[in-house]
Amino acid sequence: MSRSALRVMAAVLGTLTLVVGCGGGGGDGGSDKGRRPAGAHVTIRVPADAPTISAAVSLAHSGDLVLVAPGVYHESVKIETAGVTLRGASRDKVVIDGRLQQPNGVVVAAPGVAVQNLTVRNNTQNGVLVTGSAAAVAGLPGHSGGYDTGDEPVTLLKSFLVSYVTATRNGLYGIYAFSAQNGVIEHSYTSGGADSGIYVGQCKPCRVVVRDNVSELNAVGYEGTNASGDMYVVGNRFVGNRVGLTTNSDHQEKLLPQRDAVIAGNLIADNQQKQTPEQADGGWGIGVGVDGGSDNRFLRNRITGNTNAGLVITATADIPANGNRITDNTFTANGVDVGWTFPTATHGQGNCLQGNALRTTVPARLTTTAACPVPGTSATPSGTWSSPAAPAGIPFTDVAAPGPQPQFPQATTTGATAVPAVPELPDTAGVPLPSPSLLAAGARVRTS
Repeated sequence: MSRSALRVMAAVLGTLTLVVGCGGGGGDGGSDKGRRPAGAHVTIRVPADAPTISAAVSLAHSGDLVLVAPGVYHESVKIETAGVTLRGASRDKVVIDGRLQQPNGVVVAAPGVAVQNLTVRNNTQNGVLVTGSAAAVAGLPGHSGGYDTGDEPVTLLKSFLVSYVTATRNGLYGIYAFSAQNGVIEHSYTSGGADSGIYVGQCKPCRVVVRDNVSELNAVGYEGTNASGDMYVVGNRFVGNRVGLTTNSDHQEKLLPQRDAVIAGNLIADNQQKQTPEQADGGWGIGVGVDGGSDNRFLRNRITGNTNAGLVITATADIPANGNRITDNTFTANGVDVGWTFPTATHGQGNCLQGNALRTTVPARLTTTAACPVPGTSATPSGTWSSPAAPAGIPFTDVAAPGPQPQFPQATTTGATAVPAVPELPDTAGVPLPSPSLLAAGARVRTS
């Protein structure tokens, strides 16, 4: 620890709020080791106890809470101590602003960390990055956005929580979990992601739950790339992006192919918003896209008003899309409700539909010819349709600012959050179809 940090610590020790608990605070060898009672945790307040968020995080032990007062903080915060909670006193008024001069707002590089109740904005890459990849932590090889294309072995960060976070106007991803597992992203809001608002990539088994989030005005609302095994996307609102949700396989990341995700109870609507950043592949007007993903389940989603297609299944050049099941969803007012199209020689097998409310499919009559269950070796038919032209996007820096978002309850009086080693996974049988009233009553899209 630097001399300046030691001086900060000397001042802090006399003022910290002490909480005696059963956890292992002080297990990471900070300079105050031996000065606090065994099993004690502290609250480090910014700026009262430490001048910056980064300074406070550097002093924290496992089980400590870093509590940040309202203000705009021009820093990039890296959390490398396990079990630390970083929380803002006010979600809208605690702002980590990159000023387009730093790649990431918050980097979580240790397990058991919770990031809560704050806003991250104006970073050239990511609002919140959670990762076990040393290359990603170090600055992303080739500035490619975190894709691990080198010889680095896959190291999965074990356990994380991102909750009540607003991530807006970031150059790649709002909330980005890459090479991380056993985590939850919940109650958060993302907009202005030049690639996607929420991204989960390169995990197997993921055991990741993405729930009760709002993702709008992004190129893509949610993207799951090579994210396989107990990957749950449940009860979210993906409305007013260019593309609502994708789950796909991509050679730029390891752990191919993508498989075994559950997409349930989401509202996926009106994803043809012009005032959004334009993603490199130019996707537009699509609710759900599956590209080379297999064995995924789509249950009781409301997919409506997407001018190109509600749900598309396709394949990469060499990775088929197999065994995807589309069950009990409601499709309305899409250009095509369900479309299966394979422009290359790679197709798919065993994809099927059951119990959906829909109007049109391509190829026609899929509800009859591909009704679940089908044999795993049953060839998936392919068709084409006329897609609307995508308008030019806008710079991510020009996306409309979000309004106030729900606060973390009792943010200043609740202690640190204990992040479980493995999150409780949803019981999908109890996940309802979103009400159509959400299309009006729950509308939050702001375009100016």
